[in-house]
This record gives sequence, C-alpha cells and structure tokens, in this order.
Amino acid sequence: MILNFQYLSILCCFLTTITTAQSKVEITPENYIAYHTSEAILIDGNEKDVSWDKVAWSAPFIDIQGVKKPTYKTQIKMLWDDTYFYILAKMEEPHVWADITERDAIIFHNNDFEVFIDPDGDTHNYYEIEVNAINTIWDLFITKPYRELNNVALNDWTATGMKSAITIDGTLNNPNDTDKGWILEMAIPWSVYKKSYFEKNVPKDEFWRVNFSRVNWDYQITDGKYERKKDANEKHLPEYNWVWSPQGVINMHEPEKWGYVYFSSKEVGKKDTFEIPNEEKIKWELYQLYRTQKKYFTVNKSWATTIEKLTLSPIIIDGKKINPKLENHRFGWTIFVDSPFSNKTLIIKEDGKLITH
Repeated sequence: MILNFQYLSILCCFLTTITTAQSKVEITPENYIAYHTSEAILIDGNEKDVSWDKVAWSAPFIDIQGVKKPTYKTQIKMLWDDTYFYILAKMEEPHVWADITERDAIIFHNNDFEVFIDPDGDTHNYYEIEVNAINTIWDLFITKPYRELNNVALNDWTATGMKSAITIDGTLNNPNDTDKGWILEMAIPWSVYKKSYFEKNVPKDEFWRVNFSRVNWDYQITDGKYERKKDANEKHLPEYNWVWSPQGVINMHEPEKWGYVYFSSKEVGKKDTFEIPNEEKIKWELYQLYRTQKKYFTVNKSWATTIEKLTLSPIIIDGKKINPKLENHRFGWTIFVDSPFSNKTLIIKEDGKLITH
C-alpha cells in the first residue's frame, strides 16, 4: 500500500505539473472564411481591387504566445479562385527596411511576413513562405515539425508560379523619415500543393490549417543603414513574433495550433458560416495527450503505457465523453479515439502525425 500510495502521489504530482504548465495560456485557433472570387485580381501590392473591398480584415495579429499586444498593427484578408489562394497583408511599420536580396536566404533576419500551410492537417509535410519588404522570398517544404527526429526541411522546394508584390507607404531603407507601413499581396497556385499530377486539391467548401507570422526586429543605424540591434555583448536582441492565430509558445512549428481557413464556394460579397468541427477538437485533445506523453518520457525515461498515466480527468466535447486508448509497440506508441461524432477513428503516432480512418 505504501508503494502504491507513493506511485499515486508521484503520478498526481506529474500530472498536476504538466496540466499547470499547459494551461497557462488557453489557445483556441482562429478561423477565417475565404470567399471565392470570379473577378480578376491584379497582384500589384495594392488593396484597391474590387474583390478586396468586399472582404473584411482579420482581427489584428497578437504576440505569438497569445498574451501581449504587438507594437505595430498587422491584418490580413484572404480570397480564392480555381487557380490561386490570394493573401493580402497590411503592416504598420514606421521604419520599412530590408537588405536580403538572395532567394532562399534566411529571410527572417530582416523584418518579414510568413505564411504556413498544412493542407491535410496531419502536422507533417507542410509549407512555409517568407517575404521581406523588398519581395525577397524563402519558400521551403518541411516533412515534420522540428521537435521530431529525422525531420527534413527542403530548401529547394519552390512555389512555382507564385505571384507577390509589395507597396510601401513611405520610403525604403531611409532612417531620416517615418513611414506608415507596407502591404504584401500574394497569389499562391493550388498546383504547388499537389501530391500527384492528377490530384484535384482545390479545397472548395473545405478547410486547411494555416497560420501567418510577422517577424519584427529592434533596429540600430550603422553607417547610415538599418541593421538588427545588438546588445552590449554584440549579440542580436531577440525578435518579436506576431501572429494571426496564437501558438501559446514561441514556436511556429506546432501546426496543430494553426488557424482554420475555410474556402467557401460562395462568391465574395455573400455571407457564409463556419464552425470548427468537433472532430478537430478531439484532435486538440489528442495533441494534448501527445505532449504529455513526451514530457512523461523526459521525466521517466520510458513511455507511459496507459492513458491513466497521462490524464486523470475525463475528456468531454460537446457533451460527449471521449475515450482515448493507448497502445505501445516496439517502434513507439499510438493514441486513438473512436469519434462519437462520426464513424471515424482518429490516431496520433509517437512522431505527432495525425491519421484519420
């Protein structure tokens, strides 16, 4: 009995610690309805297209952890047609500067705007595009989040056919005046996300997991030029990360926390509704268990073998109890749930990949 009590005490302490750590910031992903447009959109960095006038701006970006209000305002609009996913980003910025001109360089060493897209929402095989204020691009394909072993970031992936343009309300790289900001307009072809030649991947009346990030640096003027600010030890000060959908942590590479973009077939100017499906909320709970399992391994140097070692509380979604089950095997583990909202089984693997059967 003493041993059992000691084990229960340790388990309760572990679960309390994990729960406390994970509940500091409650993260609910943002969602946005992107309407269809039949009107031609000229990619010129200008927000005055007729279709853009019919679309509401998103809520202003928030600090990546979901707590602080950013220094400068950032908002986005989205549209789509049968060829492109259109994005319009408007950024307040009193000092618009950029000096990276090489494609696929580390663009976030300048102030930049970033797009993250996971078409199937399994957190693996997703895409990132970064753009600075002189329209230099870094596009890459990432096989799995950096938290996992054997992940690969393919720097030679190219968003072939993508269009982007920028307008600056002010002057570029001029520290002697004050600017108002810059606008980025993008048209990303659906074709760059195809997994096979004949795949029909335009997400009509479907949603994709998407997020947007804006990296902003404190600056200093050296020899009349902008550069990232350094401290007394000549180290760069940390950047600011402002996002559309908060991550809860300073890490964009947790795709399960990204927002939901629903691509409505209704024409821009009309109204549609979208609610995040309950099965997505089950996935959120699976990822909570996944993170707890990872932390359990860090503490115990072995994987938990029962769900009870990962959670003591029942999981309730929309009044229905969710009963996750844990299976261990020689290559790792899986946690799965039979959804009470459908006939589907939702499975999360030890590498964080989400599978739906």
